[in-house]
Amino acid sequence: MPGHRIFATSFASVYPLYVQKAERKGRTKAEVDEVIRWLTGYDQAGLERQIVAKTDFQTFFADAPHLHPRASLIKGVVCGVRVEDVDDPLMQKIRYLDKLVDELAKGKAMDKILR
Repeated sequence: MPGHRIFATSFASVYPLYVQKAERKGRTKAEVDEVIRWLTGYDQAGLERQIVAKTDFQTFFADAPHLHPRASLIKGVVCGVRVEDVDDPLMQKIRYLDKLVDELAKGKAMDKILR
């Protein structure tokens, strides 16, 4: 069975949307990068390489140095779905990222976002 179409979507095509969402609410690109690095273990250079390479989400997470050990503490609803209830591991990682960006855009303190 083929995966969801987001799996083959370029991370680089979605990344600017994350930044725009955060900036509309007074947050910064640097903060978006910080939450992405926290979740995935990429350093800034590694994150930028993934963006330039137009890596799809499946490869982006497969190549990530490590998922943060406290990522499972990310709870809540994204697009009407509870992130902790998502069965597919890749989709759950994508939803974790969506939730972190949502929390950032909603003005949550960085120390609370990064658990």
